[in-house]
Amino acid sequence: MTTYIADTDHYSKVIAQIPKVRRLLWIATSDLKDLYVEKKDKSVAPFLQVLNDLVKRGVEVRLIHAKEPGQAFREDFDKYPALWSKMERRLCPRVHMKIVVIDSELVYIGSANLTGAGMGMKSATNRNFEAGILTDEPGFIDAAMSHFDSIWEGTHCKQCGRKDFCLDRIKEK
Repeated sequence: MTTYIADTDHYSKVIAQIPKVRRLLWIATSDLKDLYVEKKDKSVAPFLQVLNDLVKRGVEVRLIHAKEPGQAFREDFDKYPALWSKMERRLCPRVHMKIVVIDSELVYIGSANLTGAGMGMKSATNRNFEAGILTDEPGFIDAAMSHFDSIWEGTHCKQCGRKDFCLDRIKEK
């Protein structure tokens, strides 16, 4: 199954899957902002609360992003101590890709940042026009995970021309 998704489908087909993750969640995004997720009872919760619940259940959560998130996101982050020690995070100013890997079985590859406007949670007049694919095709999943992992492991750091902008340098290989 490979599906083209656009606009609000990012929320309904990608973000809505995240609370169901069983083992592994890898996210790469250039921008992070305060994002809210609808719960079963139709109330909304900060996306970080969803991540907190996942790490408390033992899910491996890895997050690569290009810059420090905004103030509201940082304030929410401080409310979830499990994220401090159990969620793995890397900062790389060269990251512009948007990838979400779910349980090594499903991958999103597209244009949407991890923001309300990007993921379709904002109103129709405030959200971005976004596009991507969601697939369970093993070749796409393997390629996305390999690319993600090469950045995660610092494979490109030694030759990187942006070290002066890297506030949280990945250990160089």
